[in-house]
Amino acid sequence: MAAAAETRSCGVSSFLVFLSSVFSLCDSSFSGETFTRNLSVELNPGSPSAPSGGDLLHVRAVGVNDTLHFLFCSQGAPTLLLVHTNSSSSAVQVNWTQFEAHNISGSLKVEPENTVKYSSALVFSRLFEYDDVNDTADPTADPFPPYELQDFTWSRLKLSGLSALLCGAAETFTNGTLCLELSVFESGGRDHSWPRLLHTANSSQLRVWLDGVLPRATRSRFLLELRAAGDPSPLSRVEVHRSIDDEFTPSIFKVSQWVSSANGSSDVLGYLQWKPVAYRRADPALEYATPCRHSDPRPQSPEETAAASGLIRGFYGAPQTFGLNLSFGLAGEPFYNGTKFFSWTVLLGAGSPPVDSFSPLVLAVTAVGLGTPTVLLLMGGVCVCVRKRATEYGPIN
Repeated sequence: MAAAAETRSCGVSSFLVFLSSVFSLCDSSFSGETFTRNLSVELNPGSPSAPSGGDLLHVRAVGVNDTLHFLFCSQGAPTLLLVHTNSSSSAVQVNWTQFEAHNISGSLKVEPENTVKYSSALVFSRLFEYDDVNDTADPTADPFPPYELQDFTWSRLKLSGLSALLCGAAETFTNGTLCLELSVFESGGRDHSWPRLLHTANSSQLRVWLDGVLPRATRSRFLLELRAAGDPSPLSRVEVHRSIDDEFTPSIFKVSQWVSSANGSSDVLGYLQWKPVAYRRADPALEYATPCRHSDPRPQSPEETAAASGLIRGFYGAPQTFGLNLSFGLAGEPFYNGTKFFSWTVLLGAGSPPVDSFSPLVLAVTAVGLGTPTVLLLMGGVCVCVRKRATEYGPIN
């Protein structure tokens, strides 16, 4: 009996060591050294006064031997530009007279120009609305004239820490606004609200929402047109990745990535990343989640894109451009009129997109669930063997 008790004690000790190892592995995997950048934020760099045509925000994110420049501009259609350089001392230079004229390329530069490794820009160009009379979620069924975002009246950028808020409205809006909130990050982590996208120090996040705008029909649905500009490697293809884990975004098992690669290479230079879900309330919750889907990227007119965005014209001129539409809501889903609100979140970053993985808690629970039966079987087998040996009679001399 003493031998059996000792064996059980040994089994329990082994099980505790196993658990300790699992938690140590999780801790080392998820709380190791995190890459960080030093951030500085400047509104309208080099301008003696607030520009009349809209604001230009510059975020400089300095690494060990490189710099990311995020530029967010409301002159024309809202545009976010990312420039990656291989220098920790690169800087933005703006000729404001030329930049505000919207007809001269090169009025905004990142210098030294030979340090630029990669650049990409995202333009929010149009907002589409259609009357989904038959609840088919077919945008071509009964469309209204689109809202041109370059014609919106945009507010001044409101800064709060490492975030900036921009809101605007069309002349035909009787009330309500379209808003974009930019967030930048010193290190990796997750947003606190759904869809809780995983970000790194190499990415920025844009949350877009339409709030309180009166629809032109009781069964209206909306689409957002996005354009990606870049030279020589614009975002050109969308990849959809599946996962078995919906821990951070309940009921969503996919992530979409609009990526850029050089000369057909598999190496990703930059990306847009989002989960195919929008929310019909300002405080996201599962019951207010609605699916969204994207069209295939198609080439767009470089000149038309540059004419719509002062930032594109100032930095690129007329770059290669691809566009896609993002539609909110599927057949059978509630219409916009139900809450008069929807929001959607996307990341723009340099390098490869961040990859979701199981959290330490999920890994630990899985390890315990798989490990406990194994340890119990082992302990039971050993106890049976020990007890059997203890009850055997010895030989009689």
